[in-house]
Amino acid sequence: MAEREYAISTIKNHRGVLNSLLKFMKEKNITKLTEEVGMDYIKCKTGTKLQGFWGSSDRKTGRVMKPVQNLLIFMETGELSFFIRSHIQPFICPPGFEKEYKQFQQEYQERNYADATIVCNNNIIHKLLTFLDEKGISNSGKITSVLISKFLANYEESKPKYVATVVYVLRNYLSFLKEAGFIKIDIASSLPHIRILRNAFIPYSWKTEDVKKLLSIIDRGDPKGKRDFAILLLIVRLGLRVSDIRRMQLSNLNWSRKTISIIMQKTCKAIELPILDDIGWALIDYLKNGRPRTASNRIFVRHRAPFDAFGENECFQRELRRYMEAAGINIPSGVICGMHSLRSTLAKNMLEAKAPLSVISETLGHQSINTTSIYIKIDIEGLRKCALDPEEVFQ
Repeated sequence: MAEREYAISTIKNHRGVLNSLLKFMKEKNITKLTEEVGMDYIKCKTGTKLQGFWGSSDRKTGRVMKPVQNLLIFMETGELSFFIRSHIQPFICPPGFEKEYKQFQQEYQERNYADATIVCNNNIIHKLLTFLDEKGISNSGKITSVLISKFLANYEESKPKYVATVVYVLRNYLSFLKEAGFIKIDIASSLPHIRILRNAFIPYSWKTEDVKKLLSIIDRGDPKGKRDFAILLLIVRLGLRVSDIRRMQLSNLNWSRKTISIIMQKTCKAIELPILDDIGWALIDYLKNGRPRTASNRIFVRHRAPFDAFGENECFQRELRRYMEAAGINIPSGVICGMHSLRSTLAKNMLEAKAPLSVISETLGHQSINTTSIYIKIDIEGLRKCALDPEEVFQ
């Protein structure tokens, strides 16, 4: 922990807790540390009975639980890693579905699925397997279309776009079960094809004054503020996706040519963007005065020890929400306003500046100009020029 530059107070807390844990194990004649032993120790010290190392806890319990959990993970992996404790119970596959579930996880790797996609798909599959287990279904061979219909009924209040995702994941999993011989009936073919038109949704875009307020509220004297300011500039000014910013390496910066060259994670397409002056100075300020010492080759790293790269599911939503509240920015209810909405704002600004769709498409790294055409709907002034006079139409 000292080598990874943990705070002295954190190391001191860990040392105290783990020495106490060792004393507890000696008194109980326990020679091997397990999760169960750790939870017994935590109950003894705090009075809190845990079902597992997940869920929320009070501050006192957390100060005892964190060192024990860190040690258990270190014993298993040999590494110190940053992690956020899950608020829900980790998934335990019902015994009757373990074989096919493990095979399907291998299938992800063979198909080169992104980590974020695997997590999203597994969330749905976990709910399906838990549902089947609760219904008394002991193996995949007993799955029927009626059961799948009942499972889908749980999503009747969900938005159509998410329902389409659920159906897609189920079709994918059920097709795998049929091809692998775990089920005999082709249930996947009976699932409906839900067509969600991309043009059916209007991307949310920010007002220019709100973007300025967002950037101005960031404390650029703070190391973390320097990092967050640079990240937001890369999205606001260049339209980069969060997934690409997370993976951006020092080698992607060409200071002599003032360019950023990356291969986008979503499209696997190479793109080269200019290091604009404000972005360049923000990056220099962060790299020289804000970035912690780390062995990571990523440009942006966590500012809590160990100073590692961000995980594949980090979307910076928490930081964005905090800055929005500090800046007093109000978002209409029912509107999803994340980092991607700032990317939409760049598209809107380029449209208002009369940039051709082909240029906007190249800047945003779209595979098809049809994707870029979605943003035409947020160019209100441009749409007004397209309005027809009903009297002229019906003359």
